[in-house]
Amino acid sequence: MKRATPISIPWQPEKDSTVPVYRQIVQYVCGKVARGEWPVGTRLPSQRALAEAFGVNRSTVTTALEELTSYGVVAGRHGAGTQVVSNTWSLLLPQRPDWGKFLSAGFFRENHPAVQTINRLEFVPGITRLGTGELDPRLFPAELWRASAKKAVGEIQSLGYLEPLGLRELREALSAHLADQGISAPPSCILITSGALQGLQLISACLLPRGATVFTEAPTYLKSLQVFQSAGMKLSGMPMDGEGLQYWKLAPALGEARRQGSSILYTIPTNQNPTGITMGERRREDLMKFCVDHRLPVIEDGAYQELCWEGPDPTPLKALDQTGSVLYLGSASKTLAPGLRVGWIVAPEPIVQRLGDVKMQMDYGASSVSQWILAEFLTSGRYRQYLSALKETLKKRRDHALAVLEQACGDLAKWNRPTGGFYIWLTFQREISMEKLFVRAGKEGILLNPGDLYDFAENRSLRLSYAYTSCEEFAAGVGKLMGIVREMV
Repeated sequence: MKRATPISIPWQPEKDSTVPVYRQIVQYVCGKVARGEWPVGTRLPSQRALAEAFGVNRSTVTTALEELTSYGVVAGRHGAGTQVVSNTWSLLLPQRPDWGKFLSAGFFRENHPAVQTINRLEFVPGITRLGTGELDPRLFPAELWRASAKKAVGEIQSLGYLEPLGLRELREALSAHLADQGISAPPSCILITSGALQGLQLISACLLPRGATVFTEAPTYLKSLQVFQSAGMKLSGMPMDGEGLQYWKLAPALGEARRQGSSILYTIPTNQNPTGITMGERRREDLMKFCVDHRLPVIEDGAYQELCWEGPDPTPLKALDQTGSVLYLGSASKTLAPGLRVGWIVAPEPIVQRLGDVKMQMDYGASSVSQWILAEFLTSGRYRQYLSALKETLKKRRDHALAVLEQACGDLAKWNRPTGGFYIWLTFQREISMEKLFVRAGKEGILLNPGDLYDFAENRSLRLSYAYTSCEEFAAGVGKLMGIVREMV
């Protein structure tokens, strides 16, 4: 059979376009196929040749080809490279609409290409997830959960829609649970959400205007999301030290931000994502005084609040709040399981009512079943029992992870020593391309979370997690990773 000759490509994406480069490549290829210029069987040049033709990095070409493969437009053929395998999509659309315009015109911005790649690779069998912000599924308390589920199911009389703020029994259970952390929150001041991320979406949708500035730590989990940027807001990162956010550096930026619109502070003071830093008690008090004096409202992300195992539990900012200026986000995703899709917002009642009204327009309520079972899990004492054992397990994994890093890369990098949570923030001491490391590690079956995803500037850091892998898996993964690093530096 005669081998197809790869086509030439006299085109390059616009680097200054608002449409991501890889997306322009996808649109270009789809257009060629839809117009019949590249029929089925057309062989594309090698990835290296495509990168040279398009004038982009090879990883950008890889991302574009992965998306085209997911559409069923192209596929890799053994011995024949990548070929066009289908034009069915275009045949089904005789009007040939320009879907590229639709894809780039939506309200939500696209995730960073690396984030999209991570979201896909997390489900590849056998891959070692060294940076995943998720608990090891093997730590899920199946027996305790089944006991709560059995009791809750026996009490459920119907599964109709719940009231706008969520299941009252769960809000009552959370009110008592939050009181143990020093947070006074009657059920009327608690809104149940479909995870903490929906809480951020609700806040961006109805409490902040376009042009508002969201101040946050640098680096921060929020930088890996597009929720506020999609709503027309700006993120502004503030530096951290070992005690957390250097709040006093907000002062010069507040004046300019307020001339352009509203401003708010988003912070993860306890077991911060991605650095693992926990803000000191004095810093928390001073931060709250600063925010009150400057009339700066606060979004406190308490996703990791309960995962502390050294010293006394830190005081949530919400527990220090005397003026109702803190919106507190909580979630069962980090302490129990992300699949529950249950989170909560604690705020003054008028704000909760406003957010609850908008939530009803979005999904008409979080899962009723999950809310019933979680309520029973909290009130029965099983959650407290489980959490105590979980923290012991995470502490052992943390200790083991630190020992592994010291042996494997003590001469290559430096890192923090977290006192809770999931994360170790590792920074290489030599120049290294994090993009190339991400790609090479992926080919070796190791999934990384590069620090660039969380920061406001390029860095040489990785977010490592000891929460998802066993001690043995973490050691093997780090050993293989550092072998790659030593070849690159």
